[in-house]
Amino acid sequence: MKVLFVVSEVEDLVKTGGLADVAKALPIALNEMGHEVCIVMPYYKTLAKQHPGEDWAEPQTLFASRKPYDFTIKRLQIGNVPVYAIDYPAYFSRDGLYSDSYHAYPDNAERFAFFAQGALQVAKAIDFQPDIVHCNDWHTALTPYFMSIDDSGFFDRSRSVFTIHNGAYQGTHRFSDIPFLQPHYLLHSQLDGDALNFVRMGIRYAHKINAVSPNYAQELLTPLGSHHLYHEFQQRRSDLSGILNGCDYTQWDPINDPNITQTYTADDMSGKEACKIDLQREAQLPQDLGIPLVGMVCRLTEQKGFGYILPMLEQLMQHNVQLVIIGTGDPQISHTLRGVAERHPDKCAFIEAFSVQKAHMLEAGSDFFLMPSLFEPCGLNQMYSLAFGTLPIVRGVGGLKDTVTDLADNPEQATGFVFEHPDSEALLACIQRALLFYREYPQRFKETQMRAMHSRFTWQQAAEQYLALYNAALGG
Repeated sequence: MKVLFVVSEVEDLVKTGGLADVAKALPIALNEMGHEVCIVMPYYKTLAKQHPGEDWAEPQTLFASRKPYDFTIKRLQIGNVPVYAIDYPAYFSRDGLYSDSYHAYPDNAERFAFFAQGALQVAKAIDFQPDIVHCNDWHTALTPYFMSIDDSGFFDRSRSVFTIHNGAYQGTHRFSDIPFLQPHYLLHSQLDGDALNFVRMGIRYAHKINAVSPNYAQELLTPLGSHHLYHEFQQRRSDLSGILNGCDYTQWDPINDPNITQTYTADDMSGKEACKIDLQREAQLPQDLGIPLVGMVCRLTEQKGFGYILPMLEQLMQHNVQLVIIGTGDPQISHTLRGVAERHPDKCAFIEAFSVQKAHMLEAGSDFFLMPSLFEPCGLNQMYSLAFGTLPIVRGVGGLKDTVTDLADNPEQATGFVFEHPDSEALLACIQRALLFYREYPQRFKETQMRAMHSRFTWQQAAEQYLALYNAALGG
């Protein structure tokens, strides 16, 4: 099968979030299964500096409102998968991918509308006639529309799949502010006032739609979980499915992790104790193996549950516990966390920074990982935590519900702790339940850690499910 994978970022090339992880791992997994995959992405300034590609094919031109959009194609490589990057400096030679330090670029809709059609032009230029055009998130959501109006015959046998990695980001912009789309009078019937919602277009025009976990797909079919696109998802419910992301265990495995002070296995977790002492030292907390340590690493945003984390922190500090939070983001959230850490220096540490090494150090050194998200399409940190024997404390939403089994629901299969209601009381009660389990049942706690470490969510499994989805799109 031939797959054109259209995406705005790819890990090891440029990355702002989990989308990039998928854009690297899934094409590689499909390639290893014998399928022909090409990735198309923008040729960003940072990409050009760190991974300069070679010129490929002839210079290309798209026209919109009689304006020529002249671009070239650069070729790079991820594993054995070729990556073709659209080099249009006016739109992509900027310091950021989607924003400067503070604000999203005002012409993002124009930039990615051009990219959505440009990706199809790349396929023609390299003579890659795909069975499947796999689009990802709002940046590429217009590609199925452009396929539907393409009259070249090149894509007549191709089918489109649109993956929603985070439905909260929809690419809603005023149509009048998108010059590239002005000739497309068909789109006037798709507007909400003068606004064009890119994700809505992807839902309407793609042959198949999927979310990055089965539970998140079900949430998208509800008024509360649909991110205000309830009717669109309901109309396409027969074409909507959920496929859980995989985890890259080549990077997240305590057996061979170069970022932690001592490696360990499920059969011999003595190295985890050394990692806990190392984390306590780094966080300037008392070095005591007997104190349960709760860790959290994330962007400081409302989505991650801080609306109900912050109000219960003072109550949590009344327990014999240590809390380490690593992250950057909302200045109000960071201000509150700094205050709690200053008032409780022997129990709480807030590290306002991010590095891969610190993230690995926290995963290995914590007893519990806190991830009480307001919503979480898939989530990866809970998978990393399971691999490191760090029991997740999560809210039962999205991929968190698909990957963590609560102790109360199934003690013999439990891998963590799950609560439902998005409020401080429910969160605190769940943490207290975890702390009690740690203190009162040390042997069962270790057994649960071992069970967690044997959990596996592989990209091989995900790739097989995507192949089934591709075949369904093709009518097979």
